[in-house]
Amino acid sequence: MRAAEKAGRAVWGTSASEDTAAEARADGFDVTTDTDDALRRAADADALVVLAVPLPVLPEVLRRVDAVAPEVRLTDAVSVKVAVADAVARYAPRARYVGGHPMAGTSESGWSAGLAELFVDAAWVVAADDGLDLDVWRDVAELAWACGARVVPAAADEHDLAVARVSHLPHLLAAVLAAVGAGGDDALPLALAAGSFADGTRVAGTRPELVLAMCEGNRDALLGAVDDALGRLGAMRGALASTGGLTATVFAGHAGRERWAASRDPKGVKVSLKGRAPLAALRAVGRRGAVVSGWKA
Repeated sequence: MRAAEKAGRAVWGTSASEDTAAEARADGFDVTTDTDDALRRAADADALVVLAVPLPVLPEVLRRVDAVAPEVRLTDAVSVKVAVADAVARYAPRARYVGGHPMAGTSESGWSAGLAELFVDAAWVVAADDGLDLDVWRDVAELAWACGARVVPAAADEHDLAVARVSHLPHLLAAVLAAVGAGGDDALPLALAAGSFADGTRVAGTRPELVLAMCEGNRDALLGAVDDALGRLGAMRGALASTGGLTATVFAGHAGRERWAASRDPKGVKVSLKGRAPLAALRAVGRRGAVVSGWKA
């Protein structure tokens, strides 16, 4: 809401928490706890509705969408895409849905944790599966641009495989690292913990119920990422025990980090939503690490 409002868009919203709604109103935003009223306004205005709720409560919210604004323009900010698309198809099948996932956030939560600049230069995934409404796709992409983000098109299943490796697995590794650091009766390790421990465990400060919803909602893809990590840890452990060497692990990690750093300035591509197979063309943009930067004339 903050980012869209700063970009000059008319915004209103709803929250299940009266405290959250009150905080937002105190900051000058039009926020209520009446979801049905917010949805009726969206239907009347043909507005784009953004669902920003944890995965476990999505069916309840989608039932209200179907009851009040069944053909609304709809997107989301949930961190998995296959499960959300399946839920929309089941509970709000008439909604004009295009999935989204801004890859931005902090370990904090609640109204006070938000800021208008949160999405600047962040990747914002916009689902590009065949059969999606291209008018709504344009809406979601333009919302992302208005918030300062970079638009990355991707198929829902490819998105889930990717975020399992670069978002969901890091949450689990952070949890393991924090537990190891805090393990035992000796307080010395935490007394000595500094930058590397703080960086590695930052997301372990996220509310546990949000991490559970995110990671358990992407179970199949996450299992593959966990297996890959366990294989690498096992190989590292074997090398350390047998020869004392960690060369393969450390150099592979360094190379991966360098590749990530090099990808921070992706190529922008202008696209057209007309012609043959525009969604397939969009998926190809995302697969090669590029971003959609605008529309072809």
